[in-house]
Amino acid sequence: MSDQFDIIIVGAGLVGASFALAMKDSGLKLALVESVAPTAPSPEWTSRVYAISPGSIEFLSESGAWQQFDAARIAPVLGMHIYGDDGKACLDFDAHQSGLAELAVIAETRHMQHGLWQALQRQENLELFCPARCASLRLQEEVAVLRLEDGRELRAPLIVGADGRESWVRSQAGMDAEPAPYRQMGVIANFETEQSHGDAAWEWFRGDGVLAFLPMPGNRISIVWTAFEERAAELMALPPDEFCHQVQEASHSALGELKLLSKPAAFPLRLLHLEHLVKSRVALIGDAAHNVHPLAGQGVNLGFQDARELAKVLKDRGPQPDCGDYFLLRRYERARKADILAMQLVTDGLQKLFNNRNPALKLARNLGLSLTGSLPWLKNGLVQHAVGRHLN
Repeated sequence: MSDQFDIIIVGAGLVGASFALAMKDSGLKLALVESVAPTAPSPEWTSRVYAISPGSIEFLSESGAWQQFDAARIAPVLGMHIYGDDGKACLDFDAHQSGLAELAVIAETRHMQHGLWQALQRQENLELFCPARCASLRLQEEVAVLRLEDGRELRAPLIVGADGRESWVRSQAGMDAEPAPYRQMGVIANFETEQSHGDAAWEWFRGDGVLAFLPMPGNRISIVWTAFEERAAELMALPPDEFCHQVQEASHSALGELKLLSKPAAFPLRLLHLEHLVKSRVALIGDAAHNVHPLAGQGVNLGFQDARELAKVLKDRGPQPDCGDYFLLRRYERARKADILAMQLVTDGLQKLFNNRNPALKLARNLGLSLTGSLPWLKNGLVQHAVGRHLN
């Protein structure tokens, strides 16, 4: 059995689904392969959340995807407070002072995934293969041939790997690179706060990692505590009351007493830099194309920018009939490499800078934080880049 398509997308996570939706009016025939369909979200608040930039919201709105999400489950970020590890250095961002409605919004992964999946099921130029698992990939001169475990064979000039950090497509295409582990874990959980967060995010650079508070609707927050593996294991082993106490103490009780709403979870952190995002017949997007440290909260936004740029290149290809042509795909790679590299350098540099006990570096990093706060033009430049204004 063989099916012919213009593009095969492997992975229907947030980035893969957003790319498919961005191609709904392209006139191209798409196949989307996913192993497990997302389940309908429960009323409970989930601790896996993302900070979605205004640029990403604009991209998702263009395809109608953003309109699928439940507004009652989304919280705006109107301000951000960042603290150094000397007890004095501080940097504040304010959306209104920067001429923005919001710096970002916080949305639950599960609810976003469900909304995207509902939209995909109505997309006329898309055929969903789910549940389906990939068995083999052959890259021929004019076509990519993807064989599924049930024996079906999908053929297309282009295969897009959107299948996450352990990307099967990346490996099969011979595009893998050795990731650099940070030997850190991101510990996540949800809390109810005694005091209002005021639609602000908070971040503390500490000797044992970085603690971030992300606002959620009501007096709720989601935390991400990026800590070295030994410290993360200690946090995960704590009884709920002691875990609350540790988080409250690390945040200097900024929001008063905390009440744990979800069982803590943890995920490993690493850096993955690929020399190339494309080759003939293959393009990688999202975590399949890059991994970054989460301290800037930009990982998924980089992925959405990948999806947006690849869709733009393919829809603006003019008379070029071959979506998998190497020189066409190179336009996408050239457009994205600098932005990805810049974010990796910044997040990797900050991770190394704030996880170093050298007294001179401690002085320098906290002075830098304070200096940035005193220079409005620099602060606004950082905000404009973070919110994705450069996409417009």
